[in-house]
Amino acid sequence: MRPIDLHVHSNYSDGTLSPAELVELALRKGLAAFALTDHDTVDGLEEAMRYAAEFSAAQKGSSPGGEKDTESASLAAVPEVVPGIELSSEYQGKDIHVVGLYIDFRSPAFQDRLKGFVDSRTERNRKMCALLSRAGIPVTYEELLEAYPDSVITRAHYAGYMLQKGYVKSRQEAFERYIGDNAPCYIPREKITPAQAVQLILQAGGAPVLAHPILYHMSEEQLDSLTGELREAGLMGIEAVYTTYSAADERRIRALASKYDLFLSGGSDFHGANKPGIDLGSGLGNLFVPFEFLQDIKKRMGIRQG
Repeated sequence: MRPIDLHVHSNYSDGTLSPAELVELALRKGLAAFALTDHDTVDGLEEAMRYAAEFSAAQKGSSPGGEKDTESASLAAVPEVVPGIELSSEYQGKDIHVVGLYIDFRSPAFQDRLKGFVDSRTERNRKMCALLSRAGIPVTYEELLEAYPDSVITRAHYAGYMLQKGYVKSRQEAFERYIGDNAPCYIPREKITPAQAVQLILQAGGAPVLAHPILYHMSEEQLDSLTGELREAGLMGIEAVYTTYSAADERRIRALASKYDLFLSGGSDFHGANKPGIDLGSGLGNLFVPFEFLQDIKKRMGIRQG
C-alpha cells in the first residue's frame, strides 16, 4: 500500500515548492495522497488540484502542456490532493497549530475569515519591517512581496531575504538576532484560540486535527487537558505520526487518540529548502504514514472512497 502525507507546505506560505511542483514530487515518490496545509491560507489549493487533474488526463494520453507524454502515463497513479490548511492559535502562551483536512476552501464565509487573518498579518509585517529598518536592515513589506510573490509572508521569508541581501550569514542568525520569539524586531501575531480554530474548520466542512502535539513540550497532564478541551470543541483527529517523533512519542499520541476517540493523522511537515533534510512523504528518512489513515478519515467524514 502506498504511503500518504497529510501535512505539507507550498510557497504560498513558507514552503519553497509550488503546488504544481508538489504534485510532481508526490507522483515521483509514489504517494497515494498528500494534504496541502499552508499556514492560514488556501490560495495554493486550486493550482494543486488543477495540476493533479491535468496529470490524470496526461496518463490517458497527453501531458499537462497538452503534448503526448508516454513517461508520465507509465508512472504510478496520480496522488489525491487533500484540500487543507494549518491554522495558528495560542493556548496558555504556547503556539498551537490545528490542521484542517477536506475543508470547503471555496466557502465565502471561510474565505472572509481568512481575509481577516491576512489583514492582521499584513499590519504585523509592516510593523516588523519598520523595526528591522531602524535596526539597520532596510526592508519594506512591498519589497518582501516582490521577492516572494503570491506568498503569505512569514518569518521564514524574512530570514531568506536577509540572507540573500547579505545582512546575515545564516537563517539562524536572522532569527537569533532579529526575528526570533524574543528578538528585538519580532512582533507576535494576533491569534485565535485552538478551540476557535477547530470551530472554524468544522464550519468549513473540514476535519480538525491537532498538529504535532509533541512539539508543544507539554506535560502529560497539560497535553491531556488540551486534547480533552479540543475534543469537546469538535476536534476529530491528532497527528500520531510525524517527522521528529520517537517510537515513545507515537505511542503517547496513539494513547491520547484512543482515549478521546480521535482518528490518526500524520505527515512530514515538508517545507522544501526551508526545512533541509525533511523530505516529502518520508520526513528524515523513516517516516511512513499508512494509507489506512486516510481511509479511516474518509469513513468518519462520510466521504465516498473510490
